[in-house]
Amino acid sequence: MLTDIQLEKYAKVLFWGMQKARVTPFAPGDIVLVRTDLAALPLAEKMQALILAQGLNPVLRMSPPSALEKGYFSLAEQEQLSFVVPGDRELYERLGGLISLLAPDSITHLRDIPPTKIVTFSLARKYLRDILDKREATRQFGWTLCLMPTPALAENAGLTPEDYAAQIIRASYLDEADPVATWEGIFRQAHGVKAWLNDMDVDYYHVQSASTDLKVHPGESRCWIGISGHNIPSFELFISPDCRLTEGTYHADQPSYRSGNLVSGVTLEFSNGMARVVKADQGEGFVRSQLEMDPGACRLGEFSLTDKRFSPINAFMAHTLFDENFGGDHGNCHVAVGASYADTYAGDPTELTDERKKELGFNDSALHWDLVNTEPKKVTAFLRDGKKTVIYEDGMFTMPDLA
Repeated sequence: MLTDIQLEKYAKVLFWGMQKARVTPFAPGDIVLVRTDLAALPLAEKMQALILAQGLNPVLRMSPPSALEKGYFSLAEQEQLSFVVPGDRELYERLGGLISLLAPDSITHLRDIPPTKIVTFSLARKYLRDILDKREATRQFGWTLCLMPTPALAENAGLTPEDYAAQIIRASYLDEADPVATWEGIFRQAHGVKAWLNDMDVDYYHVQSASTDLKVHPGESRCWIGISGHNIPSFELFISPDCRLTEGTYHADQPSYRSGNLVSGVTLEFSNGMARVVKADQGEGFVRSQLEMDPGACRLGEFSLTDKRFSPINAFMAHTLFDENFGGDHGNCHVAVGASYADTYAGDPTELTDERKKELGFNDSALHWDLVNTEPKKVTAFLRDGKKTVIYEDGMFTMPDLA
């Protein structure tokens, strides 16, 4: 449903995003891993050609279609779920970039798989993400990802295939003559907002909406990041808070699909940083199983805000990449339970050892699950000097002169 010209534009935007996320330029011969779903092969072809033209080495890996993935999780025993492919460590320790092309043929096929199996699989591969986190901290690695329209996504979102594809085209600016230039403009505008936020000496943020009353403490040595090349599209600005200090109630009014399970109306009640009480209108048992994945799964790894002036996304898309960037009438706030992002550390990233992360309250988990609130809300920053200021209201950052 994307034209050949739009696919070429998409590939250029993705390469731009990966390069922005890496910060430092690629060197000839650097390795870029392209992970692709079957339905994204036309985009993978464009991506491979562009990577080769840049003098880099593409490595392509196909993600298993839903039937194979379901068969694997249905049949695999504990030892097989924990098996890791020989050579993966060596590859990941040398990766310069990663581009993931997501085009799922199903998002519900793992619904009946015991969550413990998926947890075992994820924990066994967490070391690969840790490797990439460390490489990214030293600017040797950059990543991005995107979504291609598929019938399964459109059906679960309640949209026609045409309307679903239109959301992707519009949100990624593939209908413009030079989408990379448009993304550069958004990147510069977001830089100003992040600088404004990071200038504040904040004790905690108070998030208030009809069903949310949450206090999030940024902690020491934190900075707001976002719209940095990671994820196409991405309109959110976020921080990884001190996971030990979260207090209050958070409600996700937007549905969420995870591991084939649809959950809705999730309410988390935090005390001493932990989500101790969980309620959900749908999928409560599954939510509880996710928060019990490991010790960090019930703590916050991310606090995020999206300005509705940045994001043209105005429909539920049944995929976190788009849903966490929802603009609509009121923008969105979302939190992620589980892993934090090391690049929200405000100091020298080479100093951020595992011990230092623990001291600062960065969360560690195999889980990272975004839960989105789209209600009208107000976010107030309580400053360490005793003053307070509203930073977000009516779906927008309150920064002066932000057009």
